[in-house]
Amino acid sequence: MTEAAKIEIQYNRMANECISMDDANLVRQCQHGDSAAMEQLLIKYQNRIYNVILKICADPDDAAELTQETFVKVIENIGKFEGKSQFYTWAFRIAVNLTLNYCQKNAKLEISSLDAEKEMEESQTTQAMKEFLKDDNSPDPVEVAQNKELCNLTIKALMQLDEPQKAIVVLRDIEGMNYAQIAEVLNIELGTVRSRLSRARGRLREILEAGLL
Repeated sequence: MTEAAKIEIQYNRMANECISMDDANLVRQCQHGDSAAMEQLLIKYQNRIYNVILKICADPDDAAELTQETFVKVIENIGKFEGKSQFYTWAFRIAVNLTLNYCQKNAKLEISSLDAEKEMEESQTTQAMKEFLKDDNSPDPVEVAQNKELCNLTIKALMQLDEPQKAIVVLRDIEGMNYAQIAEVLNIELGTVRSRLSRARGRLREILEAGLL
């Protein structure tokens, strides 16, 4: 591992610790009835939670309703939160469980609507452009266009996975959670995270290579 990579890992760890400390303070305030602190927490994570739900259920209206339901559950259960995990992994666990249960109950196995797909593509493209603009050694426009096309194809392939596979790919490759956080969110063992992620990525490659889009 290069020295730069080590520094980046340390920086990310420190940033996560700072975020967790801020969340811990807000949670304590929430547990003492501070509605403003609860509002701060919900605003802080609402977009991330919505985007994760959307990528699993593939319907903007369903995602909006499930996000609201997640917030209701968070508010109802904040008093039971003991701080054994980070607040955001606890909240994401609620969101993912609600979404997977909803999808199973309603047999939501279809590919996303064009509107949902377009929204996700725009979100991914925006993030790709942010990364591109941060890099002083930016690639040429042809390479950028190729990466955007690959990104769009990958999103379409993602929509063909079953919901549990979508969830683990979204949490790892889009949300950027580590294996321990994913295990906590999905309530599975670390080894299961690795094997399930490997199978999901393999299925994505199969879809892309077979041209099943």
